Amino acid sequence: MLFSRGNGLRMAKLYFTFAAMNAGKSSTLLQAAHNYKERGMNVMLWTFDRNEDEDLTYGYIQSRIGLKAKAHIFAQGTELFTAIKTAQKGSDLRVVFVDEAQFLSSKQVWQLAQIVDELKLPVLCYGLRTDFRGELFEGSASLLAIADEIREARTICHCGRRATMNLRKNDDGSTLKDGEQIRLEKNRYVSLCRKHWREAYYGDEKP
Repeated sequence: MLFSRGNGLRMAKLYFTFAAMNAGKSSTLLQAAHNYKERGMNVMLWTFDRNEDEDLTYGYIQSRIGLKAKAHIFAQGTELFTAIKTAQKGSDLRVVFVDEAQFLSSKQVWQLAQIVDELKLPVLCYGLRTDFRGELFEGSASLLAIADEIREARTICHCGRRATMNLRKNDDGSTLKDGEQIRLEKNRYVSLCRKHWREAYYGDEKP
């Protein structure tokens, strides 16, 4: 929580919590949002939807353990600063949460920083750091560069080591090495440590 005793909210910051798949990022976000609401504070939730051709305003953030909450939708072209500034005028908005933050554009990350700096609202972003090829997402790269605080939510590989990589699999269980970066079927991904990701992705080849 972002409280200090007797002083209300602390200084607003841009936070980025990253992890591999299945580390509980969404459930952590929803629990944090619930804590604010329990104290009578208004929160604003955002999640990603790639269907820019559809006129969608709301979607849902849902965790693997069954937690679920309604959220505003952002796509690649969403002007976050304008939307959140408008929402702040109409209510006592206290904090903004962003799920699937890896899908933010660099421009949108800078808009979130502007929200922190000018509107004095804390913004808490949750997302993956790297894609199935081991490469940074655009949003994650920008958040790693400019976020005030960076945290890692941890999960484990099948070997028991910390999982830091995301492997994408085909329907037959084989490793996929090519394809678009944004693909939302979560059941196609496996969280692995770097060693076992490298073995699954490269096999006998050298990186």
